Amino acid sequence: MQIHGTNHIHGPQGISGPYTSRSNNQRPVGTAGSTGDQLDISPAAQEAAQAVESGEIRLELVNRVRNEIAAGTYETSDKLDSALEQLLDDIA
Repeated sequence: MQIHGTNHIHGPQGISGPYTSRSNNQRPVGTAGSTGDQLDISPAAQEAAQAVESGEIRLELVNRVRNEIAAGTYETSDKLDSALEQLLDDIA
């Protein structure tokens, strides 16, 4: 990037800009035939939302794990070994 100082400042520019590339089949937003916004929710997010709504979340367990993580006592060598074994089983 080169900086040339204040002597190369351009004047005001139009909002739409000089270059637009719109193919013939694209329509501007808000015209007839537009499909509107779309929201895709992953299956994992749907399951999480269902768990929250159904009360399946065990708050005492969540709070205990949060406290252990904050204290630095959550990750133990046994837990890490178990997680590594599960990962290797999943890969194989």
